[in-house]
Formats: sequence, C-alpha cells, structure tokens
Amino acid sequence: MKRPAKAPSQSHDHRHCIEDAIAAAEKLCAVKGLRFTPLRRRVLELVWSSHRPVGAYALLDELRNEERGSAPPTVYRALDFLIENGLIHRIERMNAFIGCSHPGESHRGFFLICGECGNAEELQSDGVADTIAASASRRGFVARDMTLEVTGTCAGCRRSA
Repeated sequence: MKRPAKAPSQSHDHRHCIEDAIAAAEKLCAVKGLRFTPLRRRVLELVWSSHRPVGAYALLDELRNEERGSAPPTVYRALDFLIENGLIHRIERMNAFIGCSHPGESHRGFFLICGECGNAEELQSDGVADTIAASASRRGFVARDMTLEVTGTCAGCRRSA
C-alpha cells in the first residue's frame, strides 16, 4: 500500500497492534457467534498495518497484489462487518478506515488527524460526547451517532519541523 512513512516513532512495531486487533476480533466473534472469515481477518490486518487511515481501494489493491482476487463489494462487506462490530472506524473526511482502539466497546470515535503525516489517533472522551449530546438535547435533537475529526499537526511532525 502506498502510505508515507510513520512519523511519530521509528521503534513502533505494528505487529503488536495487528496481533491485539486480531485477538480482540476473534474473541468478539466467538462471543457473538460470528464468522471471522479469512478475508475479514486480512482486511483487519491491513487496516491495522499503520496508524494512518487507509482507503478501500488501497485495501483492494493490496489484496489483489496478494492474489486474493477480491472484488470491491467483497471488500466493502468486510469493512461493513468490521465497522458494525466495533473493530474499525470510518474517517469520513478522508473516506478511509482505521483500527478501533477500543474494540467491541460502546464508544464514540474522536480522532486527531495529522495533516502532515496522515496518522490518526483515537481519543476516548465521555465528557466531549456528553457536552455535544446535552447541547443537541437542548435543541430537541437526539444524537444517535457522532464522530469528531480534528485536523492539525502531531507531536512527531512538529518536532521534525
């Protein structure tokens, strides 16, 4: 996949991220009685191969390079499964996907997205979610889902500048 080099840490080993994500997915699927197919597994591995959001067509290209011959609808079904089960998130502004730091937990996605290197970091903040829900409620609006995407420059890129 064509992704710029990860900026924050040269020593970070994504194998641990991938192993943790796969273990969480296997556990979740076992508990819910869901099938964790080889394609779903591979798509999850590819999404977690970096902390940079990845697009569906980049995933598709990688799967084709591996001679898995997946068609776009198949990849999108795998992505939908992973989203529905809280294993990945969709970054709307980038039309891309990133691994979930809190797999299987009910939470809202808040992301810091670096405009320099493209890395994204998921935050957990019930306070932010509560503030938004309360503001919406005062206007008679019931918030069903929310994702907050904040763009800026990460610490690694700021140090490099």
